[in-house]
Amino acid sequence: MLTDLKARQAKPREADYKLGDTGGLYLLVTKAGAKSWRMKYRFAGKEKRLTFGRYPEVSLLAARERRDEARRLLRDMRDPAVEAMKRRLAAAAAAEATFEKVAREWHEHQAPRWVPVHASDVIGSLEKEVFRHLGSVPLKEIDAPLVLAVLRKIEKRGALETAKRVRQRMSAVFVYGIATGVCSTDPAATVMRALKPAPKATRQPALTDIEALRTLLRTAEASGASPVTKVASRLLALTAVRPGVVRGTTWSEIEGIDWTKEYPEEAEAGLWRVPPARMKLVLDRKDEETFEHLVPLSRQAIEAIAAIRPLTKRLPILFPSNRHLHRPLSENAIGYLYNRCGYHGRHVPHGWRAAFSTVMNERAERLGRAGDRAVIDLMLGHIPSNKVEGAYNRAAYMERRKEIAQEWADLLTDGLAPATDLLKYSRR
Repeated sequence: MLTDLKARQAKPREADYKLGDTGGLYLLVTKAGAKSWRMKYRFAGKEKRLTFGRYPEVSLLAARERRDEARRLLRDMRDPAVEAMKRRLAAAAAAEATFEKVAREWHEHQAPRWVPVHASDVIGSLEKEVFRHLGSVPLKEIDAPLVLAVLRKIEKRGALETAKRVRQRMSAVFVYGIATGVCSTDPAATVMRALKPAPKATRQPALTDIEALRTLLRTAEASGASPVTKVASRLLALTAVRPGVVRGTTWSEIEGIDWTKEYPEEAEAGLWRVPPARMKLVLDRKDEETFEHLVPLSRQAIEAIAAIRPLTKRLPILFPSNRHLHRPLSENAIGYLYNRCGYHGRHVPHGWRAAFSTVMNERAERLGRAGDRAVIDLMLGHIPSNKVEGAYNRAAYMERRKEIAQEWADLLTDGLAPATDLLKYSRR
């Protein structure tokens, strides 16, 4: 058997020579003085060789351990040279498999299952919160402390729900990485209990006095916000749909309006047909046409859509992001606008639904129109309970819904500037 002393004292000769150990292992000493560990073996009737590295970087003990591992593979009828090549390729692939690369690949595979707005939100949150910190780091090198450090930055802003969602999305990326063989653990799963608990859900703040609602719109629309955000805010207020529905509105969803007319807001058949995939429905209803949501458009709603049309008619969506025209308006854009105008904790974008419901139900009660409550529920897109699901009719009471939509729009916009004025930036 070879000893470390013999290996260390081996001197170059006129020709390369070998110092043998056992089990096929030997030290090759070149005439230039380089020393490297080799192993000779036979597989499938052919003589082959492995290289284990240079001496003394690879010690005699380490070389014997690699020889023993190779012999174990041979006993299992596996070629050590092929296994070594597979390990090298896997290591190279893992080094190239950065978090951002794997995350984008995961997102590309998942996006067809999601509605466009959600798909945009998912990749947008990773771009904003994760990629700039861990995007270039190989997935296999990311551990729990690194993941937690990213999430702590989000928590420091008080965005506890955002931190929770980002952790879930990071975890999904790691699970995808495990499935594709570029990492072996999900560190985002282990940090779940280290995060601060999100506050219990509370009722979203909403103004319910019509004059206060007008003042809110007047203040927000006089701000220096972008025209897209201001028009989206007004359409949200006029239709009382969920904020995410407004953000993802496509031109193909707007029906019954003749855009060749000089004043298309005079049209009476304006209808917004929101597909089930963009409504807040359980997954197995997302492709059921029965559960699409029909929103009758008031004259003022059509005026708002007509106002934004010159800016975005060449895009598929009405309200694009300021930074990325192919993506919807940020989910926080309207909320930040209200906060900047002094309405933080008083009214949120989702609050328009409560405002519409409260104002119009109280009005119906005062005027003796008890039947309006069911109509208002339909206008809010509330799906009936399981017992009467089969009787759900998306077009029920459409004439009355149009009347209520117009009545609400007339109340809300009394004294407000025309929608075309929203295209101007305030110079205040």
